Amino acid sequence: MRPPTYSESLLQPLTTDALVEQRVSALVGRACRRQLWFLFLDEHQVQLPLIIPVGDPPTRPDASVRNLAEGISIAMESAAAASVIVVIERFADQAVTPADTEWARTIDEEFREKGLRVRGFLLSHRRGVRWLAPDDYRFPVRGSDR
Repeated sequence: MRPPTYSESLLQPLTTDALVEQRVSALVGRACRRQLWFLFLDEHQVQLPLIIPVGDPPTRPDASVRNLAEGISIAMESAAAASVIVVIERFADQAVTPADTEWARTIDEEFREKGLRVRGFLLSHRRGVRWLAPDDYRFPVRGSDR
């Protein structure tokens, strides 16, 4: 699948989860390393011509996520973005791991604190792309420390 050009992306707002997943599959695709991706949408859910990859994040989120949220906030303001799609890329199977959950929860909390709207979290794994449902990261698992 060929990634869409910006002109092509203007013709297809990402109004459904299926369209978001298709776009992330086309742009990020199957995982080949550990990194985070941030894709930005305008108020009409049209993808903006800004994608920010963050290579080699720590295995578990740390205090640097607050700085990340600040940087993404500045990028969103500069690009006039209304929301952001977050992709967690790691070369493993499609099962959601405790680290995936922790990353999504921490990013979600920090972004909400800054007033940033997350359109969705997706996971890029060795076979493709899948969604992380809010139930996967917003609610602590019984017996966990978070």
